Amino acid sequence: MARVVVVFDFDKTIIDCDSDNWVVDELGATELFNQLLPTMPWNSLMDRTMRELHSQGKTIEEIAASLKRAPLHSQIITAIKLAYSLGCDLRIVSDANLFFIETILKHHGLIDYFSEINTNPSLVDEDGKLRIFPYHDFTCAPHGCDLCPPNMCKGIIMERIRSSILKEGKKQFIYLGDGNGDYCPSRQLGDEDYVMPRKNFPLWELIFTNSLVIKAEVHEWSNGEELERVLLYLIKTVVIEDDTYLCSIDLQVSNYTNIFT
Repeated sequence: MARVVVVFDFDKTIIDCDSDNWVVDELGATELFNQLLPTMPWNSLMDRTMRELHSQGKTIEEIAASLKRAPLHSQIITAIKLAYSLGCDLRIVSDANLFFIETILKHHGLIDYFSEINTNPSLVDEDGKLRIFPYHDFTCAPHGCDLCPPNMCKGIIMERIRSSILKEGKKQFIYLGDGNGDYCPSRQLGDEDYVMPRKNFPLWELIFTNSLVIKAEVHEWSNGEELERVLLYLIKTVVIEDDTYLCSIDLQVSNYTNIFT
């Protein structure tokens, strides 16, 4: 069983953009999106925008094609594959949606490296229209977390993942993220875990100004190259006593420093 569980955010962490904004911009719906943004929750707005695009004749194939153009750093692909090869359990917790995430991961040959994708559900209906729904149905059962958007509390998801996996024995978690929504799950981590906020993004700023709330050890990153280097360094730190995990890979971490220590 995997000793290290790596939990990734998706937007601006695995891919180097926000997938919602990317599709909206690529398909020419930015003006409508910005007009409606003050009137409804983001998740509901994405569903409304997909319906509007469908009414304009945009197809699900065009949406998929735009997603396949979303930027994904080659060394993040490498990091995912290496972490998996080293025996880590890889999971995603994202406020994007399942169609967007699966389309991008399949395009880059990464879908099978993840044991679980936690995100807003989506489906293509009988008319070929993409529908996007909230992870938590906030109209019937609000999650009650003041830190998170109404459609998804990543902290609740992280708590469920931790409680389930820890029944198998000792595990250590590495959480990677960038946004405000990644702060709540970061607070769920223990003092033997690690959190990797993207430097100068909202999660990094929240941790930097509220460092006493975070029990996990903090290691920042800025780009795909640093994500790969820092993630593999942390995996090495956890499994250092078992050299069989490490004999086939040069981790190249000699220049890595942690500004939070």
